[in-house]
Amino acid sequence: MRFMMIVKANEDSEAGKLPTQELIAAMTKYNEELMKAGVLVDLSGLQPSSKGARVKFSGNKRTVIDGPFAETKELIAGYWIIKVKSKQEAIEWAKKAPCPHDDKGEIEIRPFYELEDFEPGEGVEQAKKLGEKLSASKK
Repeated sequence: MRFMMIVKANEDSEAGKLPTQELIAAMTKYNEELMKAGVLVDLSGLQPSSKGARVKFSGNKRTVIDGPFAETKELIAGYWIIKVKSKQEAIEWAKKAPCPHDDKGEIEIRPFYELEDFEPGEGVEQAKKLGEKLSASKK
């Protein structure tokens, strides 16, 4: 099962304040543990929402809203994608992570939908073929 461990943003991350060298070192050590365990799929930190945008959908209309966005608690500062056997294992890995913002923070854990979760159909078959092409292009 794949899970995304989402690091919630805070005022510092939204202000563009970079993590301390100590936190970077702790995160690097943690990331190495994930790699050694063979569960790490991807990871990254995100720049503040002030450098991003949202596209809002309403029928056929598309509206672009430039950041920053007001609700810091709803924003993401970074993520890991891990592949583990269960939600409990994902929780255990999240509990081992260094505190994402030096003194306090929050990591949300969300499972991915897999193609097997959907009812079989033409769209699912097309998605499988696309996934195979994507995997082949990474080799």
